Amino acid sequence: MKKFILLSLIGMLGLSTMSFASRIIQVKGSDTIVNASQYIVEEYMVNHSNARIAVTGGGSGVGISSLINGTADIGMASRNIKEKEIQEAKKRGEKLNEVVIGFDGITVIVNKNNKLSNLSHETLGKIFRGEITNWKELGGEDGQIIVLSRDSSSGTHEFFKDHIVRDKNTMKTAEYGKGVLYMPSNEAIKQEVLSNKNAIGYIGMGYVDNKIKSLTVDNIAPTIKNVGNKSYPIAREIYWYVKETDNKTVNSLVKYALSPAGQEIVKSEGFVPVK
Repeated sequence: MKKFILLSLIGMLGLSTMSFASRIIQVKGSDTIVNASQYIVEEYMVNHSNARIAVTGGGSGVGISSLINGTADIGMASRNIKEKEIQEAKKRGEKLNEVVIGFDGITVIVNKNNKLSNLSHETLGKIFRGEITNWKELGGEDGQIIVLSRDSSSGTHEFFKDHIVRDKNTMKTAEYGKGVLYMPSNEAIKQEVLSNKNAIGYIGMGYVDNKIKSLTVDNIAPTIKNVGNKSYPIAREIYWYVKETDNKTVNSLVKYALSPAGQEIVKSEGFVPVK
């Protein structure tokens, strides 16, 4: 009987050790940086074959809430953490650290057949609030403007609302217009703009390609230089949020993301590195 109990305890200990060793690190959140984060993780695992890491999107809100409730180890975000999220983490006895892994310029895109090449941030605000509804009002062709936005779980949605729809909080209660179509991802917005000559939307600069037309905002283009020095009006940081704990894999992965190799991946994915 004693032998049986001892063997059982050894077996349970072995199973527990195996389970701990094989725990999957979860990286969740921002759709804007999910691809860049995935490539960072893949390259990291080349030299850390024992690490098990999964990367999934869902939006900045999902990433931060998952980090707080313990279902993620890294929360990807394309916006700052909110005060209420910080307080919720404190209630759970957690302190979160903010890691800037790069910079992004939210890029306003239209169909290639659109004649316009520049819009002021004030005009963009009017379009996305539903105050301007036809391209001819802006010197374009006669056609109803089809306005596309990311959904409310997106950090890009939040940032664009604060800086464009609310004009950097000079219009504190303004909201997106009633006719705005909410899309689940950057790619969904890009595909709709590609197929609809009257559409306008916004995406992370890492998703821009030559199939669509990027507009300048206030005559400033979302280039690496302009985003890096924040002269572009809709430039922002992109983040990984982590708990202030001694998780060796998470800490090692963050260190890699900020290393020259990790920052080269950030750059290759169309974003601006921090280093």
